[in-house]
Amino acid sequence: MTDTFAAQPLPLDMRLVEPLIAAALAEDAPTGDITANLLIPADAELSVALAAREDGVLSGADVFTGVMHHVDPRTTVEFSVTDGQRFAAGDHLAVIRGNARAVLLAERVSLNLLQRMSGIATTTAAYVAAAGSARSFRGEPVRIVDTRKTTPGLRLLERYAVRCGGGYNHRNDLSAAVMAKDNHLSLLGTGEELTQQLRAAKARLGHTIHFEVEIDSLDQLDAVLAAGVDTIMLDNFSVAELRAGVERVAGAAYVEASGGITLDSIGQIASTGVDVISSGALTHSVRSLDLGLDALN
Repeated sequence: MTDTFAAQPLPLDMRLVEPLIAAALAEDAPTGDITANLLIPADAELSVALAAREDGVLSGADVFTGVMHHVDPRTTVEFSVTDGQRFAAGDHLAVIRGNARAVLLAERVSLNLLQRMSGIATTTAAYVAAAGSARSFRGEPVRIVDTRKTTPGLRLLERYAVRCGGGYNHRNDLSAAVMAKDNHLSLLGTGEELTQQLRAAKARLGHTIHFEVEIDSLDQLDAVLAAGVDTIMLDNFSVAELRAGVERVAGAAYVEASGGITLDSIGQIASTGVDVISSGALTHSVRSLDLGLDALN
């Protein structure tokens, strides 16, 4: 359990996570856990192990602990694995001790969040590994990044999980960067007209704001490149078209490949010289990892 994909992923601000935890607990136990309150003595204590039913990469230790502490701050949670670290089926990842009613009330929410986040980290790690040691046209490692295809309300957690798996984050939201996609471009014309529209828009931006444009055909490339944008996304391009696009851009902008990225295709895509490969599958198509709490009493 020493293989760490992201030794220092950008930390979570637990002040922002706390409202998510509160909302999840309110959804799951709006008036308490009537089963535990009926069957379990109020002063009963419970010790459980967080057990891995399958191999994976951990993400969400602080979130799991945060749920337990939200229900009862006296609950102790001791993790033996850190976020970004690989574990194997059968491993005990943490030991939780506390009031039985509190542990049982927090169990499902804490597991739901940890399982989803760890599923994302595990999937991301697989994509990063499949991309291998490929280098971009600029000679830098190719980055695997997520998209805005996240679960509403959980983007903060899901994007942290991507970082735990060794991936990177795309723009965080619609306010964070300019990204002109096909529906935007349909209103801006083609050829020289498109170039002028993009140049005029870029001139109105502050110097710290990144400007990206998505194209779905090499026929659009020259007009966008001439506008001097920061990143050009090649959407649903073949491997051959990606190579041609990278050669034509020749480092004048960052090149992002997107659309239809799979574990089977990402290695070839990474070999084309693109700077970034973005995939919504890192967050919208993952399966939660199988983790559970086993009583130690």
